[in-house]
Amino acid sequence: MSVSRLSLALFALLGTAPIAAQAPTPDTSVAAAQRFLDAAERELAIKSVAVNRAGWVGENFITHDTELLNAEAQADFAAALKRLVDGARRFDGAALPPEVKRRFLLLKLQLAAPAPPDSSQAAELARLAAGLDADYGRGTYCKPAPGGKPACRNLDDLERVLADSRNPDSLLDAWVGWQTIGVPMRDRYTRFMALANAGARAMGFADAGAMWRAGYDMPPDSFVAVVDKLWLDVRPLYLQLHAYVRRRLVARYGTRLVPPTGMLPVQLTGNMWGQDWSNIADIAIPAAAGSASAVRGVDLTAILKARHVTPHDMVRMGERFYASLGFDSLPATFWERSLFVRPKDRDVVCHASAWYIDDPTDLRIKMCIEPTEDAFRTIHHELGHDFYFRAYKDQPFLYQGGADDGFHEAIGDAIALSVTPRYLVQIGLLDAEPPPAGDTLQLLRLALDHVAFLPFGITIDKWRWEVFAGKVAPGDYTRRWWELRGSYGGVMPPLPRGPTDFDPGAKYHVPGNVPYMRYFLAQVLEFQFYRSLCRVAGHTGPLYRCSFYGSKEAGQRLAAMLALGASRPWPDALETLTGQREMDATAFLDYFQPLVVWLQRQNRGAPVGW
Repeated sequence: MSVSRLSLALFALLGTAPIAAQAPTPDTSVAAAQRFLDAAERELAIKSVAVNRAGWVGENFITHDTELLNAEAQADFAAALKRLVDGARRFDGAALPPEVKRRFLLLKLQLAAPAPPDSSQAAELARLAAGLDADYGRGTYCKPAPGGKPACRNLDDLERVLADSRNPDSLLDAWVGWQTIGVPMRDRYTRFMALANAGARAMGFADAGAMWRAGYDMPPDSFVAVVDKLWLDVRPLYLQLHAYVRRRLVARYGTRLVPPTGMLPVQLTGNMWGQDWSNIADIAIPAAAGSASAVRGVDLTAILKARHVTPHDMVRMGERFYASLGFDSLPATFWERSLFVRPKDRDVVCHASAWYIDDPTDLRIKMCIEPTEDAFRTIHHELGHDFYFRAYKDQPFLYQGGADDGFHEAIGDAIALSVTPRYLVQIGLLDAEPPPAGDTLQLLRLALDHVAFLPFGITIDKWRWEVFAGKVAPGDYTRRWWELRGSYGGVMPPLPRGPTDFDPGAKYHVPGNVPYMRYFLAQVLEFQFYRSLCRVAGHTGPLYRCSFYGSKEAGQRLAAMLALGASRPWPDALETLTGQREMDATAFLDYFQPLVVWLQRQNRGAPVGW
């Protein structure tokens, strides 16, 4: 039977056509959306357990087999997520309440590297992710030694050199040696980025970087503007600290190594990445006549070593801080299953991390603990993740996260700010608080960590956003990395870097594909949280002397915010804790205000900037 042109026109006008019956219109009602999301959450909750277990084993027992098992678990989760995201497309454009739309967005944002549509490419992405993570964990720098057997050092060994040595040649060797682990990663990382972009584009994002920026309850461009404003607010303080530390490094190493008006050589900062200068406090903090200990502040590292405090003891102290606020103690399984010390018989990823494996009782941390102040503070930070995990355990799966990823980092950081001399007296590590005469230089000691970190915290993702967007070719990865490091932080490599180098790969969060802007945001948020909790605890006096250890009132305020998880946009969660609805750097600047005045006086007549 034939159909005339007139018949076709008539069918078009009538809204019918001589073809097979149309598929039924999909149900996009609010009730249907709720059912879809509930089913998706049940499935992802089950699959996340396998991912967590495989990830834990993969980072604690690095072998070919555990790497494959980790990749398979990630691929299975990513495939399920892709299928669910594809199924959710039928609700695009549907008239849904804001909270339901937000759950759909959170569904899309479950993975930092979403699987591409092609199943073989999705499996390849998972293998690359597991392989890059494992390569970082097993990374070593080996040099020929007498007798022909190479002498190999891991990151812990090399970081100790950078922290403790003041020999320029040793510092240079340790820094250059660790950068070599990134070189074999570059091509695989390039492929990894391309596959992650394919997955992000399949979900409607311009690229994976745009997807990351979409997770802050505001348009991606607005988020960039917020970040840039926060940086401009704190930059003057950073410039003063940079100028002061540069003069101290010039005095120690001379102008041949440290340009008096230029950037800081990264290997002289006491840290592999130049993100934390606290290990060069002996250079940066001047010795003083009279009672040097009172003026130079509390040396917590020396106290921990002198008292033979073990890693287990340090974690117990951290747990007791949270218990003093009214939180329940950690479960027995935490102590049975966590990793506190680097094993001698195998490779592990020692980068400190907190884990929530399968239920509210299975909380863990993984950390190779040394008796240092940095490790002591890091323990308080990592435990913040675990107590956050447990606080939102009753939320639906998609709401089991921080209000944004900066919140998750800031909680433990705010607790770590309470590691003050007063707190150390309260827990018996210090006999008495030092006199106020040492306050400014104690602030300087803290600024070598918190303030020095700020430009590093912003540049990693500024670099990745450009790479995701295709603005940086693989041969220019390292060149652009150091351009941004120099532009924001005034830090430079000790030697020229070439197109085959891949220095970004020598920082865990790059091969590990962990978004990093959260850490910059956390540096701002932690001081907002801290100031609010100190006020609730009734603290009077300088903000930097506050410890809210033992304040049940502060604990109740904190618990109310933690329990929200990601169920509310971050301004609501922020308001619950602080009464404010915007991220604000004033608490950060208030905390360090006495130091600002001191630095300006010290830098009078000296060049500031580079």
